[in-house]
Amino acid sequence: MSSELVRFSISIDKDLSDKFDKKIKKQGYANRSEAIRDLIRDSFVTDEWYEGTVVAGGISIVYDHHKRELMSKIMDIQHDHHDIIISTQHVHLGHSGCLEILVVKGSAGKIEELYNSLKSTKGIDHIGLTRTAASNFKH
Repeated sequence: MSSELVRFSISIDKDLSDKFDKKIKKQGYANRSEAIRDLIRDSFVTDEWYEGTVVAGGISIVYDHHKRELMSKIMDIQHDHHDIIISTQHVHLGHSGCLEILVVKGSAGKIEELYNSLKSTKGIDHIGLTRTAASNFKH
């Protein structure tokens, strides 16, 4: 995507600037501009997520597959939300530990409903939700 480059300046406290510089250096940014561009993009993703447009994301679940009936509960929840799950991947972390990754696309409300259903399932060790925008990609 090619666009016109716009330059602008901002004024912030020195302490805040120093903290920002330290943080972006740790994260591997070459300069402030790259970091600020990412912050702006992230704010647009957040806006899209809550404005009801089509969004996408990933849900990662870590659990012990030996826990009684847990896999069955997870599968039932996924089937109840089949319309927003694009793909799943199951990875064995060890003898009993599993990582399941769900790629999802749909309304933010439906994705959060799926996430909350899984999150409240007894026996899940960890769950995370990564949000992103999908509106820039035409169907």
